[in-house]
Amino acid sequence: MEAKAGMVAGSHKRNEFVMIRHEGEPGAKPLKNLNGQVCQICGDTVGLTASGDVFVACNECAFPVCRPCYEYERKDGNQSCPQCKTRYKRHKGSPRVEGDDDEEGADDLENEFNYTHGNGKALRQWHGEDVDLSSSSRHDSQHPIPLLTNGQPVSGEMPDATPDNQSVRTTHSGPLGEKRVHSLPYIDPSTPVPVRIVDPSKDLNSYGLGNVDWKERVEGWKLKQEKNMMQMTNRYTEGKGDMEGTGSNGEDLQMADDARQPLSRVVPISSSHLTPYRVVIILRLIILGFFLQYRVTHPVHDAYPLWLTSIICEIWFALSWLLDQFPKWYPINRETYLDRLALRFDREGEPSQLAPVDVFVSTVDPLKEPPLVTANTVLSILAVDYPVDKVSCYVSDDGSAMLTFEALSETSEFARKWVPFCKKHNIEPRAPEFYFAQKIDYLKDKIQPSFVKERRAMKREYEEFKVRINALVAKAQKMPEEGWTMQDGTPWPGNNPRDHPGMIQVFLGHSGGLDTDGNELPRLVYVSREKRPGFQHHKKAGAMNALIRVSAVLTNGAYLLNVDCDHYFNNSKALREAMCFMMDPALGKKTCYVQFPQRFDGIDLHDRYANRNIVFFDINLKGLDGIQGPVYVGTGCCFNRQALYGYDPILTEADLEPNIIVKSCCGSRKKGRSKKYIDKKRAMRRTESTIPIFNMEDIEEGVEGYDDERSLLMSQKSLEKRFGQSPVFIASTFMEQGGIPQSTNPASLLKEAIHVISCGYEDKSEWGKEIGWIYGSVTEDILTGFKMHARGWISIYCMPPRPAFKGSAPINLSDRLNQVLRWALGSIEILLSRHCPIWYGYNGRLRLLERLAYINTIVYPLTSIPLLAYCILPAICLLTGKFIVPEISNFASMWFILLFISIFATGILELRWSGVGIEDWWRNEQFWVIGGTSAHLFAVFQGLLKVLAGIDTNFTVTSKATDDEGDFAELYVFKWTSLLIPPTTVLIVNMVGIVAGVSYAINSGYQSWGPLFGKLFFAIWVIVHLYPFLKGLLGRQNRTPTIVIVWSILLASIFSLLWVRIDPFTSDPTKAAARQCGVTC
Repeated sequence: MEAKAGMVAGSHKRNEFVMIRHEGEPGAKPLKNLNGQVCQICGDTVGLTASGDVFVACNECAFPVCRPCYEYERKDGNQSCPQCKTRYKRHKGSPRVEGDDDEEGADDLENEFNYTHGNGKALRQWHGEDVDLSSSSRHDSQHPIPLLTNGQPVSGEMPDATPDNQSVRTTHSGPLGEKRVHSLPYIDPSTPVPVRIVDPSKDLNSYGLGNVDWKERVEGWKLKQEKNMMQMTNRYTEGKGDMEGTGSNGEDLQMADDARQPLSRVVPISSSHLTPYRVVIILRLIILGFFLQYRVTHPVHDAYPLWLTSIICEIWFALSWLLDQFPKWYPINRETYLDRLALRFDREGEPSQLAPVDVFVSTVDPLKEPPLVTANTVLSILAVDYPVDKVSCYVSDDGSAMLTFEALSETSEFARKWVPFCKKHNIEPRAPEFYFAQKIDYLKDKIQPSFVKERRAMKREYEEFKVRINALVAKAQKMPEEGWTMQDGTPWPGNNPRDHPGMIQVFLGHSGGLDTDGNELPRLVYVSREKRPGFQHHKKAGAMNALIRVSAVLTNGAYLLNVDCDHYFNNSKALREAMCFMMDPALGKKTCYVQFPQRFDGIDLHDRYANRNIVFFDINLKGLDGIQGPVYVGTGCCFNRQALYGYDPILTEADLEPNIIVKSCCGSRKKGRSKKYIDKKRAMRRTESTIPIFNMEDIEEGVEGYDDERSLLMSQKSLEKRFGQSPVFIASTFMEQGGIPQSTNPASLLKEAIHVISCGYEDKSEWGKEIGWIYGSVTEDILTGFKMHARGWISIYCMPPRPAFKGSAPINLSDRLNQVLRWALGSIEILLSRHCPIWYGYNGRLRLLERLAYINTIVYPLTSIPLLAYCILPAICLLTGKFIVPEISNFASMWFILLFISIFATGILELRWSGVGIEDWWRNEQFWVIGGTSAHLFAVFQGLLKVLAGIDTNFTVTSKATDDEGDFAELYVFKWTSLLIPPTTVLIVNMVGIVAGVSYAINSGYQSWGPLFGKLFFAIWVIVHLYPFLKGLLGRQNRTPTIVIVWSILLASIFSLLWVRIDPFTSDPTKAAARQCGVTC
C-alpha cells in the first residue's frame, strides 16, 4: 500500500512531531503570479474591455474572470464572485438579469445582446457541451491533497512560516479538458505570523475569550436587529396603503415578522387519542393490583415452588411495566421552520450567520466496517446543505489502518466531483451508493437538459471509484511482513494498532481543495489518536473525546454531530433541522443535544429480528420528548459543545420550579423572592461531583457577579485539572459561538492537535468523568446523556418528514444477538456503578419520569432471569400435571380476563397515537422474548463477572458488510454462538411438554382436557414468541447445525431425567406405597 498524501504524526510525551510528504517532492512551492491575466475558472485569457483596459468582473476583489465566464455566472450561476461572494454588477454591454433593476449606472440597451462576438465558442463549451466527467480527467491530475503544512522532520520546535510550508498548489482538469492551476493566498516568508499565546493564569477577558466579549457581541447583534426593524417599520409606515399585506411592502414586513418567530413548535397529540390511552393505563394499573392481590392470597399448595416462582416473576414484570409505561405519559411531536431559520441566519446575498458544526465519524476495523460504507457516509457529509465554511468532518480511525487512510484519500478526490453534482441538481440522498440504487424515476422534478448526461457520467465515475476502493480492500487482506509503507518509503506509523503515534491529515479544507466548479469544500480531517501499551484508551468513548479536543483546536464548531461510519445523511438539511432547536433563543440555551431517530436500509421486508426498533424510536422516545428529552442513542445526535464541557444550562424561573411531587408536598415558591432565590441558588445548583468552571447563566449578566467569582473559577490549576494541559484548548472552551482566532498559525495548531490526542493527555483531568463522553460502560451513550440531564439540560427529539440519517443493521441472528448483548452488558455496568440512576444525581435537576426511564434503561437485562423461568414453567406444568393457578371461581376469572383485555387495549391505543404498525409491534414483542432468554441473560452474568471479579469481556464490532450474494442472503447465514443454547433449550422443552401433556390427556379421558387447555395456551405462547428464532435456526435450507441439536437435546434430557428422579410434587407416603406395591399392584 502506498499513501497518496502527506500527513502529520507525533507523540507529545516523546517530543516527536513529523510531517511526511510525497517521495521526491521537496515541498509545496509558491505559485507563479498570474497578474490577473488568466481566468481562474476556464483558464482562457481574461481579455480587454472596449476601452483597452483589462476586464475586471468583480470590483470588490478583482478576482480574474473572463467575460464569457462572467456572463455565465450572471445568467446561469449564482451571480456572485467565486472568491468574495459579492454579487456581480452589470457591466456595459451585458444583458440584464434578475436583480439588475435595483442597481444604479448606465444602461446600454443597444449592445445588450451582442456580447458573445469573440467568445461564443468558449462560452458554449463552458455551458456543458462535450464536457467529459469520466475518470480520464481524474487520472490526468493525480495531484497531492492540499495540506495545512508540508513535511519535514521537526524536533521539538515548530518551523517558522515559510513559502514551502504555507503555500498550497492545486491542479485539476478544467471544463475544457486541460489542467488548470488555482492560486491560493501566498504568505510572504518575511512577514511574521502572529501567534496568539494564551496564559490561563491571566484573565481570559483580556484575550476576548470570556463572558464580557460574548455579551458585547450579543448586545451588538440585538441592537443591529432592532435598528433594522425600526428602519423597516419607518420605511413601510410612509406608504400606508401597503400595510395591508397585499403590496410588496407588506410582504417584506411579513418576512421580517417571520424571522422573529420561533424556529420550531410542539405539535400536541390529539386528546381524542391521548385521553383514552391514559385512562386505560390507570385502569390497567388498578386491575393489575387486584390481580396480584388474588395471586398472592391464593397459593397452590400441591405445587408451591411453581406458584412461588410464578408470583416472583409476575411481580417483577409488573414493576418493569411501570418503569416502561409511565415515561410515555406525555408524548409529543415537533415541527421545524427551515424558512424562518434561513430568514434569520442565512439570508441570500449576506454572509451566513449559521453556527459552525463539526461532524464526527468513528470507525475501528475496515474489514468489518467496509471503507466503501465509510466513504459514502463522508461524501454525504461533505455534500450537506449547509455553508461550506461552517462544516468540518472529522474521521476517527481507532484502528490506525492504512486502508482507512487511503480510502479517505480517494474519497476526498471523488468528493470534488460528487459535491457540486449534488448541489447543482439538489439530489437526495447524497450518499452515491444509495442514490444510484434507488428504483425511482430520477427525472422527476429535474428540468435541466444536461441532468441525464451528467448523471450517467457521475455514475461511471462512482463505479470507477468503487473499483479503486475495492482494490485497496483486496490489497489489505494480507499485511506484508515488514508492514505497510508510504509513498516515500517510510513505514506507516500505525502498523502496530496498539503502539503508534497520533496521526492527523487534513485532506480538504477552507484554505485549499476546490471542487470541479472552483468552489470550496468542507474541511475533511483524518484523525488517529496515539496509543501506547499500559494506557487505558476507553474504546469508542475515548476516541470521541479525542475528536472533541482536536476539533476544538482546529475548527472549534459551536455544535458537534456524531454518526457511526455506516450512518449516512439521508436528508441534506439535517444540520438545519438541528439548528432550528440549537439556535432558537428560547430552547438553545438549555438544550444539550438534538437526537434524530435511527432508520435502516437493507432489512428484510418482515423485519424478522426487530432490527428497526420502531417501538423504541417512535413510541418510547416520543414519550420522553414530552418530559426532559430522549436518551442519547449513540449516533445521529447533534450536541451543544458547552454541554459536553460539563457546564450548567441557562435555566429560566419556570425551569427552576420544583417537580410535581415536591410542589404537592411543600408548595410552590413565592414570587416575591424568586429573583433572590435564583441568585442564591445559582452558585449552589451543581450536580454531584460536578462543579463547572462557570455557570453559563452568568454570561447573560455580563460583568455583574463575575469579578467575585473570577479568582475561584478562572485559576490556572482548576483549568488544567479539568480540561488538561493545553492552553489553546482551554481558550477554545470559552468561545461559546465557536471559531478560532484569525491570526492563528496553522502549523502551531497541528502541533497542538497532536498534543491533545496523546494517550496521556487525560491523566489527572475530568475527561470521561464529568467532561465529554463518560467512561465506565461499553454503552457510553446512555451514561453521557444521563449526566447531562442530571445537570438540568433538556434534549430534543427531531423527526423530520424525510429521515435525517439511515444506516445498516445486522440482519443475521447471531450478529443481532451479539449486538443486543453489548447493549445489555453496558446497562449492567451502569447498574453496578456509581452513576446508577437509582441513586445518582438527586441534587440535580433530573425529573422523576425521566429518572424512571433511565432506571428502566439499565435494569431491563435483569428481566431475563424471571423471563427464562416463566418460559420454562409451562413445560414443567405439562410434564408434572401441576399448574401455577388453583381452580378459580367466576369472580376470580374476571381479573384474568380484564388483565388480558387491558394489555391489548394499551397496545392498540399506543399504536393509534404513535402511528406504529401492528406487525412492528408484534416483532418487538417476539424479540423481547428472544433477547431476554439469550443475550440479556448472558449480559447479566458477564456484567457480574466484569464488575465483581474483574474478568473483562472483549468488545465486538458489529459487522457492517454489504450484501453481495443477493437480497438478504446474510439473513440465512448461520454463525455459531453460545447465545443460541438457552432459547433453543426452551423451545425443545416446551415442545416435549406439549407432546407429553396431550399424550396424558388422551390416555386419561375427556375429563383431563379441561385443565390441559390453560397449560397448552401457556406453552404455545412461548413457542409463538420464539418462532422467528426457530426460523433463524433452520435457515434457508431448513437444516439445523448438529451442535445446536446436540446441546439442546442433551440439556433437555438431563433436565427431564432429573425431574423424574427428584419428583418434588409427590409426597413421601405416596412414594413409599409405590415402592411397596410395585408392578403387581
